[in-house]
Amino acid sequence: MKVPFLDVRSAYLELKPELDRAVARALDSGWYIFGAEVAQFEKLFAEYTNARFAIGVGNGLDALRIALMAMGVTEGDEVIVPSNTYIATWLAVTQCGARPVPVEPDANTLNIDPLRIEEAVTEKTKVILPVHLYGRPADMGPILDIARRKGLKVLEDGAQAHGARYRGDIIGAHGDAVAWSFYPGKNLGAFGDAGGVTTNDAELAERIRVIANYGSKVKYVNDVCGVNSRLDPIHAAALAEKLPLLEEWNARRTAIANFYHLHLKNSSVSVPALDPDCVSSWHLFPIFSPRRDALQAHLKEAGVESLIHYPIPPHLQEAYGFLGFQKGAFPIAEALADEELSLPIGPHMSLDQAAYVCETIINFQ
Repeated sequence: MKVPFLDVRSAYLELKPELDRAVARALDSGWYIFGAEVAQFEKLFAEYTNARFAIGVGNGLDALRIALMAMGVTEGDEVIVPSNTYIATWLAVTQCGARPVPVEPDANTLNIDPLRIEEAVTEKTKVILPVHLYGRPADMGPILDIARRKGLKVLEDGAQAHGARYRGDIIGAHGDAVAWSFYPGKNLGAFGDAGGVTTNDAELAERIRVIANYGSKVKYVNDVCGVNSRLDPIHAAALAEKLPLLEEWNARRTAIANFYHLHLKNSSVSVPALDPDCVSSWHLFPIFSPRRDALQAHLKEAGVESLIHYPIPPHLQEAYGFLGFQKGAFPIAEALADEELSLPIGPHMSLDQAAYVCETIINFQ
């Protein structure tokens, strides 16, 4: 049996007539920057995430960077980030001229540990940037409490958390803003790079809009030094068609995740712990094994595609050598990077495929 890591084409095929009409409508409009398609998706996504505002941008990294810029993050500032995350979280910080301050995860939740955040705060700290890694919400309650007491902003990285919930509330506006990616492989994915920001703060939303449009409210009148990062109307039209299916698609992911939990809990690999406070979007299903590389090779030989998220933590990337971190600086993140393996999961994966994945893992010697 062949089990792809994620079947993105089937998401298109399931909605092919609707998506084809939506793309044709966007093309036929003759409006290829901003326009009705973008405005409609922004409205729908704001409503879905229970946020007052949604602003479409070019991609997930831009969503993070522009939100930080709108929060006033600049050279000399510090932003608290997870030590285990995709490098985009850190890149957004350094692209603003600020310094990322890594904080280790809770080994059970795999997300940034609130108990370690407070001791990382300094007089230079401006923003706390938790990541809802793998689709599981970070522990926002204590994070927001720290931010309120310290007078800090909170920017959530929701790139993997479309439809996830924390203490019953959908991810979208727990903190000051949430940055989203609509990369094709995300739970809610476009046909290319796309991103957005949600927030309840009207002034922050306006600053994000202005920065993303060359720093301009009125054409040829530039109020601030902005960037060019705008959601494509074709992507917006497609995302608006996909959005009504997101809950169902996440439910299908959850069924696969539940199957994995049931059949792998007593195997040689570790599965992610569950938390009654959190409803994961199950963007990824990570397992952990000290023999990760051999297990991945075994799965590949059996026709099962798996990926590592992420093999090198940001502090050990050559790109961040200038920060001076050495191996051993963040041992929890390093251990996760050495043992993590993401299993196939997606809304178009069958339970038969999941059973084959589990059987292959159980038979691993």
